[in-house]
Amino acid sequence: MSTLQLIACIGMIAGFFILLSLSPMEFTGSVFQRLTDKPKSLRDEINETTRRKKKSYLRRELDEVQAILKVTGRSARFPMLCAASLMCFTVGASVAVMLSNFFLVPVMAAGCLFLPFWWVKLTANHFKKDIAAELETALSIITTAYLRNEDILTAVEENVAYLNQPVLNIFRGFVSRIKLVNPDVSAALHDLKGQIDNAVFQEWCDALIACQTDRSLKTTLTPIVTKLSDMRVVNGELENMVFEPRKEFIIMQVLVVGNIPLLYFLNKDWYHTLMHTAMGQIILAICAAVIFISTAFVIKLTQPIEYRR
Repeated sequence: MSTLQLIACIGMIAGFFILLSLSPMEFTGSVFQRLTDKPKSLRDEINETTRRKKKSYLRRELDEVQAILKVTGRSARFPMLCAASLMCFTVGASVAVMLSNFFLVPVMAAGCLFLPFWWVKLTANHFKKDIAAELETALSIITTAYLRNEDILTAVEENVAYLNQPVLNIFRGFVSRIKLVNPDVSAALHDLKGQIDNAVFQEWCDALIACQTDRSLKTTLTPIVTKLSDMRVVNGELENMVFEPRKEFIIMQVLVVGNIPLLYFLNKDWYHTLMHTAMGQIILAICAAVIFISTAFVIKLTQPIEYRR
């Protein structure tokens, strides 16, 4: 009966979209824009700026995901990500309704809502690792050439053929700007600094800007580049340390979820108590909430370490 009601509800919602000539992308864009709006009162804005009042968890996640998409050059995908999030919200709530567990509905809906955002955060970690690895190579060879000829433009031109994406386009743009647009090297380095969200790279650009007025400061470049190697080693050790706890966490989640259908074959009375009584349904809702909350903490705590000045 619940399944038929759910199908009827989905059909009714689809009918409203057709009657109102409203596309799902427009609807999700309006919903998430409303959620990400800044506080209406000046007091709330001041409290958030001074961190006296924390933003809601949803707003913090949306702001972080938007920043990640901007850094990775995928800002245009944010509306699609919002649509996927709302779809997961609907699927999670629908699964709980089909199980006739109304205690589970808010838990599944809220938990599934964040799944696309967590996926973006996981992919961003791999992107940052690739950026750091490519930066380590690029800055090392460019710094070596600059120490030899004391001309950053020549140093970049000599080694641009050995660079890979996405660092390649950034340094190509740097060379083109100086040659074709504005020969001011300091201004070009200042713009170059803001194109990659990496503290070591930004410190390297600041040191190069200082070298344009005092060439003796070029000795500071090599220790800065060495920080990338140090961070790679630290992150490698961290990855080895968290591999086993992460694997155990995944195994425990699989065991918790897998025990539910297994219980059907072991003892049908226990399965009936778990699935069709109020106490059993509350226990399932609590287990689902623990799974989603612990997943959020695991993703947060296993992010790679970044150097901060």
